[in-house]
Amino acid sequence: MTQYNFKQLPIVPNAKDFIDIVLSKTHRKTPTVVHRHFKISRIRHFYMRKVKFTQQNYHDKLQQIVDAFPKLDAVHPFYSDLMNVLYDRDHYKIALGQLNKAKHLVDNLARDYTRLLKYADSLYRCKQLKIAALGRMSTLMKRQTKSLEYLEQVRQHLSRLPSIDPNTRTIIISGFPNVGKSSFINKVTRADVDVQPYAFTTKSLFVGHMDYEYLRWQVIDTPGLLDQTLDHRSTIEMQAITALIHLRAGILYIMDLSEQCGHTLEEQLKLFRNIQPVFKGKPLIICLNKMDVLRPEDLSQEKQEVLNTLREEGLTLIAMSTLTEEGVMEVRREICDLLLAERVDYKMQGKRAGDILNRLYVAMPQMRNDKERPPCIPQSVLDRRARQKDGEVEIRPKKKLLREIEQEEREEYACDLRQHWKLDNDEEKYDFIPEVWNGHNVYDFVDPDILQQLENLEREEGMREQSGFYNSDSDMEDDTSRENHILAEKIRDKRNILIQERRVRKSSSNKSKLPDAVMRKARSKSARRSTTPGIRGEDAMDTGRSLSTGAARSRSRSMPRNEEGVMNPVVKKAANKRAKRNIRNMTRRVHTAGEADRRIVVKRPKHLLAGKSKMGKSWRR
Repeated sequence: MTQYNFKQLPIVPNAKDFIDIVLSKTHRKTPTVVHRHFKISRIRHFYMRKVKFTQQNYHDKLQQIVDAFPKLDAVHPFYSDLMNVLYDRDHYKIALGQLNKAKHLVDNLARDYTRLLKYADSLYRCKQLKIAALGRMSTLMKRQTKSLEYLEQVRQHLSRLPSIDPNTRTIIISGFPNVGKSSFINKVTRADVDVQPYAFTTKSLFVGHMDYEYLRWQVIDTPGLLDQTLDHRSTIEMQAITALIHLRAGILYIMDLSEQCGHTLEEQLKLFRNIQPVFKGKPLIICLNKMDVLRPEDLSQEKQEVLNTLREEGLTLIAMSTLTEEGVMEVRREICDLLLAERVDYKMQGKRAGDILNRLYVAMPQMRNDKERPPCIPQSVLDRRARQKDGEVEIRPKKKLLREIEQEEREEYACDLRQHWKLDNDEEKYDFIPEVWNGHNVYDFVDPDILQQLENLEREEGMREQSGFYNSDSDMEDDTSRENHILAEKIRDKRNILIQERRVRKSSSNKSKLPDAVMRKARSKSARRSTTPGIRGEDAMDTGRSLSTGAARSRSRSMPRNEEGVMNPVVKKAANKRAKRNIRNMTRRVHTAGEADRRIVVKRPKHLLAGKSKMGKSWRR
């Protein structure tokens, strides 16, 4: 069977919101600008795209609603009949069928108007056909107003229904109104069902969960039933009848012994006879509630006979009180054991159980010969048993485990870790243990022989000091340590000297040296420049010296860079003029304002702005 999570059904908008959502999405997701000078094929494609996009949105949303709501023929019969009781099966199917039909009509409209748009010969006709198509689709959706509103109400009610698993271990509580059904489920589960002193407080199914034998159980509280025919039962009562019919569960039929519910014991028995065919084949226990007010043995003779007729039929009757919780756990245990046994028998009747049993092999021991081999019991054990039987040896009761004590005391149980301490005086088990005693840490005295060991250690140390064990080599150690300090100081001085020498050699070896041929060529050039007018001999020598030692890079400049090495004003003027002319020619060639300029003169480069903006990125066009 298909299982549904009714809490995740999609919201069904009303007709107006439905139309607004689809048309708004069409406007946002499709192109919105068309011009008269476009080709007619482009205009047709523009409007056909809008019609198809709108049709697809209607189709997807309607299909989502139709698929999300449960199909009555595919779900469990319990859910199918429950929805029939709550919402009317025919009305529910008609609403879903109308939405499914509307989906096909929208598809047909889009197909027809797309065919007409293929033969439109002007912008005006294309636009009018698009308006007509979207208008007819919107009109079609307005006709589904009632169906959409009905399905939204169904969705809201379905989301509030309890999550009932038809295939798990289930206990159903039934009976007249105000007999204590909700009080029982509040006692055995964590459910918080409203309990009031008047009838029909519970108007729908409530589910609680509990654990028993390390298994998960669900307990269903049903609305109260009245003794009337099935045709006259209300929607509230039919929910209980549906659960009793379709769920394979254990049944607790609760009866009020005190008759404070407003119905006599005979009326409650008559209701039980009326719905007893529903209980056929299911574990059943009749709970006699409110025994705190009136116990079964205190009933009159006539009412005792009513209960005796139920016992004669083989039914299980258990008295309980949901107020004092007397008998509640017994009822819980009995119904769970009956349901577990019934489920095991049901599985054993299937084919899978036979396949599993066929794969199991039980080894049976066989006798080697005819000699009898009785069980061997030691003679000491037999003698002890005989003495116990004669009363000579006291029979010790079995020691209770901590687990058993915890189950008996429940919330009052407290784990005592000191009860098994082995001390000389048992009264000291629960004494307060200080952390510090007489200025000492208590944990230092955990060893009982710690004081004796400390005395032995102190005595041994005193004997060593008296014998001179620690002072025998003191003078020798002083002389040796002094020599070691002097030697270490010499080693450190030598190490520092070696480090300094290494640094000097490294700095001198890192200077760049040019080949001899390059040095001779540089010296010849400097000699020629020394005879050139406008250049000083000292500058020429500095130039040659810089090639060999690199000193020109480190020395500070005493004059501007453009005047360095030029003394003749005529030569200096000519050089400045030539430099300005070179800069002017360079700026004309590369379109820059100066040496440091990096601006782009062309403001709209063609490779970024040319071409049409199609399906790709258009933010830069």
